[in-house]
Amino acid sequence: MTDNHSCLSSPEEPQISESAQGPRVTPAAGRTAPTPRPVPGPRSAATPRPGSPGRGPARPAPPAQRPRPAAPAARKLPEDRSAAQFQLIPAPVGGAVDAADEAVDLLLDSGRAPGDILVLTTGEQHPWAAHELSFGEAAYWAQHEAGDDVFFARTVDANRCAPRAVIVVAVNGDLDAAATRALSEVRERAGALMIACGDPEKINSALGAGV
Repeated sequence: MTDNHSCLSSPEEPQISESAQGPRVTPAAGRTAPTPRPVPGPRSAATPRPGSPGRGPARPAPPAQRPRPAAPAARKLPEDRSAAQFQLIPAPVGGAVDAADEAVDLLLDSGRAPGDILVLTTGEQHPWAAHELSFGEAAYWAQHEAGDDVFFARTVDANRCAPRAVIVVAVNGDLDAAATRALSEVRERAGALMIACGDPEKINSALGAGV
């Protein structure tokens, strides 16, 4: 692979195979090179996505009771936010949430702590967020404050969310002016890595307009 298509990688971040590569994202000014996109690995149908409410009417177990990969020791977010890496996973609008969920699966499998990850949607709420909000906003935001599990919200609420090491954005709606502005702001809030799932052309255009 040439330098133009090489990717910065962190020992903690997942790597991808050449066969799974899709369209590339041109790194923003100040970035030395793009980073490899995490490619969703196979996931058993019996294994729920992290944070998913699961099937049936019963409410999912509290975050502390959900089985998770062993979390590494708590890590401090880098003080230099400009060092945050950027990855893009091409996906149609209707598949952006699924792509984001698969990226979360891979991040957790690679050793990322659940509390390191924030998932945002530009359009409709993630199914997990919609489910938890049905029990009231107080309970929903209390889970965010606990900070020990993957949290799902919309980009319009990003400023209410504390910065996390990894932010995954599912571009599952039109990138209007507000969503474009939010996408650029989210990039600044990622401590180590931002992953965007959606139409590469629209995402590149939105980030370019917001820089």
